[in-house]
Amino acid sequence: MIGLFLRDLALAIRAGGGFGLSLAFFLVFTALVPLGIGPDTGRLSDIAAGILWLGALLACLLSLDRIFQLDWEDGTLDLLATSPLPLEGLAATKALAHWVTTGLPLVALAPVLGLVLNLPGAAFPWLVGSLLVGTPALSAIGTFGAALTVGIKRGGLLLSLLVLPLYVPTLILGALSATRGAQGLDAATPLMLTAGITLGSIALLPFAAAAALRVNLR
Repeated sequence: MIGLFLRDLALAIRAGGGFGLSLAFFLVFTALVPLGIGPDTGRLSDIAAGILWLGALLACLLSLDRIFQLDWEDGTLDLLATSPLPLEGLAATKALAHWVTTGLPLVALAPVLGLVLNLPGAAFPWLVGSLLVGTPALSAIGTFGAALTVGIKRGGLLLSLLVLPLYVPTLILGALSATRGAQGLDAATPLMLTAGITLGSIALLPFAAAAALRVNLR
């Protein structure tokens, strides 16, 4: 599992691997939103948490089709399926590698972009905390979606349509936690609900992804 994890990290960081693409998209998306909304800093401040969460979600979505597709195309996935590593472990490792190379850098970049959007100071710890807690769920759900669509040519659009509805609760609760934190209201409850979604996703979805892989590899 460690070797597979390190291999996926190397492939993601390599040019064209999606690591820089997700960060670049997050940066461009956040920079363009103020241009579309206007220079009203008060309005930006009110919606900054939601914008950053939406940008992080879409940035994660960009690299989901790479989780299994490259291994499918070069035959590596067939070899991994016959290795001693169970498919559940394979799915969990892929999800972890995706989070480390996509979700974690987005969490680190979010406070900087929060300054661009005039995010209230009180919201910063809640924003970082909600992203840190919620983005693993995005990777776990995305891995499940990628397992369902592996082998489908140009399945990126279908993958997006599959996982976006599953992303909605995490998006709502994560953004709500940061927004309520900025307003001085109770932000712990939506944060704990976000953590609950993440824990449930991590516990259940590797098994669902493994089942989907078994069907697609027959």
